[in-house]
Amino acid sequence: MLFRSRSIIGLDIGCSSVKAIELTTSGGSYRLTGFGFAELPPEAIVQGSFMNAPEISRAVEEACGQAETKTGTVAAAVSGHSVIVKRISLPTQTEEELEDSIRWEAEQYIPFDINEVNIDYQILSRDNMDGQMDVLLVAVKKDLIDDYMSAISDGGQNLTVMDVDAFAVGNMYVHCYSPEEDSVTALVDIGASVINMIVMHGEVPVFTRDITTGGNQYTEEIQKSLSISFEDAERIKIGGRPGEITKDVIPQEVQDKIREVSEQLLGEIQRSLDFYRATTAGTELDRLILCGGAARVPGLDKLFEERIEIPVEVADPFRRIEIATGAGDEDVIRELGPALGVAIGLAMRQEDQL
Repeated sequence: MLFRSRSIIGLDIGCSSVKAIELTTSGGSYRLTGFGFAELPPEAIVQGSFMNAPEISRAVEEACGQAETKTGTVAAAVSGHSVIVKRISLPTQTEEELEDSIRWEAEQYIPFDINEVNIDYQILSRDNMDGQMDVLLVAVKKDLIDDYMSAISDGGQNLTVMDVDAFAVGNMYVHCYSPEEDSVTALVDIGASVINMIVMHGEVPVFTRDITTGGNQYTEEIQKSLSISFEDAERIKIGGRPGEITKDVIPQEVQDKIREVSEQLLGEIQRSLDFYRATTAGTELDRLILCGGAARVPGLDKLFEERIEIPVEVADPFRRIEIATGAGDEDVIRELGPALGVAIGLAMRQEDQL
C-alpha cells in the first residue's frame, strides 16, 4: 500500500475540509513548502461515503492549487467502518510465506468478502522464543478506494499512496516527537465526524480504533442553541476562523452545551482506552495528544486531563518542521496545526523505508 516517491503531496480529505501539505527535506529536517486548505459543504461526505463527488474534487483541486506544487502526485488516507485494522499473532514465517498465506489468514479477521477488499500488512515483531510473530493487518473496501481515486483524479491529481488516517497521525508523531522506546502515547484525532485513535509504544502502533462521532456535534448543538448557520456555529466553536480575532460573546447556555458534547466525546474515548488497557495488560499510558480540528475547542485538553488523569496536550506538528517563506500565512498554518496531523504524516511518506 505504501510506495516511494521523490515528491508527494499529503492530501487529507476530511468531512469538513481538504488539506494539502508538501514537505521538502534539507539536512535531515523538514520544511513546509506548500500548503492548501479548502472547505467542503456539509454532508459532502457522510459516514465515510462520498455523497457529493464533484464538490470533493473541486476542493482537492483548490487545496492543491493553493499549495502551488509542481507535482501532481498525492498520498491520501482512509478511515471508518470500511477500514479494518487488526494486530494478529501468527507462526513465525518468512516474508514470502506470509505473502502467500496472508489472504487466508485475513479471512478469519475481516467481516467483509475477501474479494471486496484490498489487503496490506506489516510485520511488527518476531519473537522466536515462542515461534510467533506480530503482524499488523489492514483491509480496506475496494469501493472506498475507488471513490478516493476518482475524486482525486477529477481534481487533477494522481493518487499513488493510500494509507490509514491513524497511521498517518502516528507517522507525524514519530517524526515530530521522537518518542522514547518505552513511552506509551495515545493520539486522539478528533475530526468532524470520526475520531481516529492510535496508541504508540515508542514508534510502534499497538492499538487503533475509529469512533463514529466527532467535532460536528459541537457545531450542531451551537447551531440549534443560537438558531444560526452551520458556518457561523463552526466559527464560534473554535473561537473564530484561522487568523481571525473573534468578537463573539458565547452565551452561558452555549458554553454548557459545549461542555456536554466534550463529556460525551470523552466518554467514548475513555471506553476505547479502557478496552486498550484490558487487552494490553501492564502497559499504562504516559500521555495523550489531541489532534484534529476539534482539538482547538477551548478547554478540551484541560477537561481530558482532569478525567483521565494523565498529561494531555494539543498536538504541535511544527515542533521540528520549518515553515518556508512563501508557503502561506504562517500564523494561520500554525493555528491550524492540530488539524494538519494526517496531511503532514502523509507528506512525510516520501522519506519512509516502509
